[in-house]
Amino acid sequence: MRHDDAVSPDPPHRELSTPRPTTAQAVLTITGADRPGVTARLFAGLADSGGPAVEILDVEQVVVHGHLVLGVVVGALGNGGSAVEDAELLDHLQAVASDVAAAVGLRVEVESAGGPTAPTAPGRPHHVIVLGRPVPPEAVAGAARAVAGIGGNIDAIRRLSDFPVTSFELTVSGAEATALRTALASVASETGADIAVEQVGLARRSKRLIVLDVDSTLVRGEVIDELAARAGRAAEVARITAAAMNGELDFSESLRARVAVLAGLPEEVLDEVREHLVLTPGARTLIRTLQRLGFRCGIVSGGFTQITDPLAESLGLDFAAANTLEVVDGRLTGGLVGEIVDRPGKARALIRFADQYGIPLDQTVAVGDGANDLDMLNTAGLGIAFNAKPFVREQAHTALNQPYLDAVLQVLGFTRDEVLDAAP
Repeated sequence: MRHDDAVSPDPPHRELSTPRPTTAQAVLTITGADRPGVTARLFAGLADSGGPAVEILDVEQVVVHGHLVLGVVVGALGNGGSAVEDAELLDHLQAVASDVAAAVGLRVEVESAGGPTAPTAPGRPHHVIVLGRPVPPEAVAGAARAVAGIGGNIDAIRRLSDFPVTSFELTVSGAEATALRTALASVASETGADIAVEQVGLARRSKRLIVLDVDSTLVRGEVIDELAARAGRAAEVARITAAAMNGELDFSESLRARVAVLAGLPEEVLDEVREHLVLTPGARTLIRTLQRLGFRCGIVSGGFTQITDPLAESLGLDFAAANTLEVVDGRLTGGLVGEIVDRPGKARALIRFADQYGIPLDQTVAVGDGANDLDMLNTAGLGIAFNAKPFVREQAHTALNQPYLDAVLQVLGFTRDEVLDAAP
């Protein structure tokens, strides 16, 4: 390769890599009843005031039930290289503030932002989502104390939803992830609110595939318990199911033991049970919203394809995996055919579907409630324990104990308005 054909690195942008120092800084805060034109009037005043030239260093604005809080940090650039002192900048901004206040009828305050710059907080920031119906004040207070107790800081708070659950998102900096989750788990336990933690970054909004467990997640109850009731063995199977979901029994062994008691049931019973399935509230909203947002949506179940395949078709899902009951001459034999979808099998199915659609695992979400879901929950980029057993909640990335499946949308950072916008 000739030297003049070589690809050389771009020259460094020195003017961007080294921030230009300012001689003085100040904060302007506008509060009062929100109305059109407030932000425009403030910045026009800063641009046309005729005083020292300033630059905008930071802006934050929030409207809470019609009440505006707008904060702007400005820095003086100086004139011709001459320094601008704090007093000179403050006097100038006080004049601007008076003009703006008179024009818009709101309160405008000015104060110095001088002094040493606070050190950058260690670690990446996190989103802390507090959910409840309702959200008790002690949950927010407890979360705030927990964040402060481990050296973190709440940089911003916004409401994500007010229906079917109320949820707030706190942006937290300066807190180590494990310590933050541990501290907030105690708050959630004490107050009854759900508190989820996710790292801030593009990965949160880059999720593209979701896998849902079926029994006690997508639908209410356990299908095999319904089948066992029709075989007159409900109590026996319920005990085995509970032990398996609590991690007390190997799932594959417990599955075979439960299926064995179904021997002799007519195949039509499967249709009866399927017709009486009740979706978890919010299930359709979750699926339809995510599909409109471009997600691949499907189910991976330790249940039975005779139930889950028609369910997946009725919901318009992209994929489904489950076990298959053996049927001979129109009756269940008490056996299974094909590969068993057990705890490791659920994780393998997630990997298979993600690979099928070319989606990296860190862009996947899994939702489940039982011990057999744990491998799948921990394989996904985000694993959500939904109304799960305590030891499952402790091992999942985050947990929800709300009765509404569409609360998953708030954990993913979607607001109620965005959900409504995605509706047909």
